[in-house]
Amino acid sequence: AVIFRITRWVIQLTPIGVFGLIGSVVGGYGWEALLPLLKFILAIYAACLFHILIVYSGLLKVHGLKVTSFFRGAFAAQQTAFATSSSLGTLPITLRQTVERLGVPQAYAAFAVPLGANVKMDGCGAIYPAIASIFIAQYFKIDLTLTQYILIGLTAVLGSLGTAGVPGTSIVMLTLTLSTAGLPLEGIGYIVAIDRIIDMMRTATNVTGQMLVPVLVAKEEGILNEDIYNGHVAWLPGDPEADTPEGVRAAGI
Repeated sequence: AVIFRITRWVIQLTPIGVFGLIGSVVGGYGWEALLPLLKFILAIYAACLFHILIVYSGLLKVHGLKVTSFFRGAFAAQQTAFATSSSLGTLPITLRQTVERLGVPQAYAAFAVPLGANVKMDGCGAIYPAIASIFIAQYFKIDLTLTQYILIGLTAVLGSLGTAGVPGTSIVMLTLTLSTAGLPLEGIGYIVAIDRIIDMMRTATNVTGQMLVPVLVAKEEGILNEDIYNGHVAWLPGDPEADTPEGVRAAGI
């Protein structure tokens, strides 16, 4: 209860922090520089939302799972991830929601969710470096070749497997991507002031994927409790068989 109360305070104070970050950008670069940065922020948010709402939803439908049930169960972890910008900081809530609201067996979730918090970084490791690299190239009026596009894509995807789930590591990934594609590293200084604003959405994307994969694997292996997933019954703490469909009892939620 204390953690949730603190998280709620953080969420309520987030708009003030965002205003301060935007103010620092305007003060440092002027209003003329703000418009391209706003477009960059919108591009990142749009890409992350597309990834969550279209790609992830499509995977759920392919596996015969209700999309609304997944997002209802995942919302608390997504909200915390957005506020904290840390996959590892959100890990306890991610694990709890995956087990108690999404119906993944606790024994499997205890392995899969922490693993995902270290290697499933779609937002920070893949989406952000790719879009940021293209943005920096356009800012410096550099025409990217097909080879550079391929290098950006490969570096972003492969780099996402080694991105730590803590705030700020996306800058390291961006540095690696820019270096590989031969783009100026000075561009990082241009967008670093707004990184915290972007990091909130990136982390929410990461955490969503970290819950999605265990759900899909559990479904394929026949161990997903779809009664819990669909909200028909509640997971009961302390029940040694609460993970299995046979061990779950109706709780009227």
